[in-house]
Amino acid sequence: MPLITLRQLLDHAADQGYGVPAFNINNMEQGLAILRAAEACRAPVILQASRGARSYAGDVMLRHMVQALAEMFPRIPIVLHQDHGNNDATCLSAIRHGFTSVMMDGSLLEDMKTPASYAYNARITARVTRAAHAVGASVEGELGVLGSLETGEAAAEDGSGAEGRLDHSQLLTDPDQAVEFVQATQCDALAIACGTSHGAYKFTRQPDGEILSMDTIAAIHAKLPDTHLVMHGSSSVPQALQDLINAHGGHMPQTWGVPLAEIERGIRMGVRKVNIDTDCRMAMTAQFRRVAQEQPGEFDPRKFLIPAMAELEALCRDRLDRFGAAGQAERISPISLDDMARRYASGALAPRIAAARAA
Repeated sequence: MPLITLRQLLDHAADQGYGVPAFNINNMEQGLAILRAAEACRAPVILQASRGARSYAGDVMLRHMVQALAEMFPRIPIVLHQDHGNNDATCLSAIRHGFTSVMMDGSLLEDMKTPASYAYNARITARVTRAAHAVGASVEGELGVLGSLETGEAAAEDGSGAEGRLDHSQLLTDPDQAVEFVQATQCDALAIACGTSHGAYKFTRQPDGEILSMDTIAAIHAKLPDTHLVMHGSSSVPQALQDLINAHGGHMPQTWGVPLAEIERGIRMGVRKVNIDTDCRMAMTAQFRRVAQEQPGEFDPRKFLIPAMAELEALCRDRLDRFGAAGQAERISPISLDDMARRYASGALAPRIAAARAA
């Protein structure tokens, strides 16, 4: 099956009432584990590559790796998405290298450390959206800055993360401004800030409404019922993986992630894309540590990677099932980028934006 766009997949997810986990990838082993999970669940999947992943593996390698996965798993709809693009060049070069979707993160300036003004964010996101839509690709924008409501700080991941303390208002997306932003940019999906952050150390206690604002998601969905919302920093940081890592030589302090029950609640309130990276890293790392400690004489990388891939596959299967994506793959017929471009140009995709305007 050819790759599909984020817009097509999230339109289907909205129509059927499910969410799609977006898994970050850097190498073949991650890709195989994720697609094996998707095939077992018969679920569509979003593969994300950050700027760090593109630097690590190279655009040519990533493109051919994902094309190989599409050939190996022909029944699975796959979106290849640029995560946290920092400027026009990052986003448009991703499309040139075969990505069907890009995130223009204008919530931060190009250095991905300095919070940007609303005017800058709207301007650059609209510019990238016009260029992407002209060739049929999808765009995810972001409004609000990812960071902890407990500390007012953001954790950096792959070079993306605001530096210094942030004002409480920056850490929660304003629902009225969200409407204005979608109108101004015409983006296909909107990443919102609700207290989540990158990395494993999101919360120092089990999150409640004071530090994980699900009410913000509800308020935005009420005003933008037809806009696809995105939760970033949504790894659940499973206790079992923390324990497995620490039992085999790791030193992870106790931490809490986003509870799966809260993500499922978010899906019922319009969240269609859920970003998961830390959990995937932890799954593989836990098995690396276990094998290294239990079999100290082992030197074959495959003996580390095979159990690591199995652990990651099990995690991905759980998320695909919990978020309702299981069983949806065969219900999606791919729409080509050329056809998507014609639909954007003709205004055929405008009704969801029009609904947002009327909200």
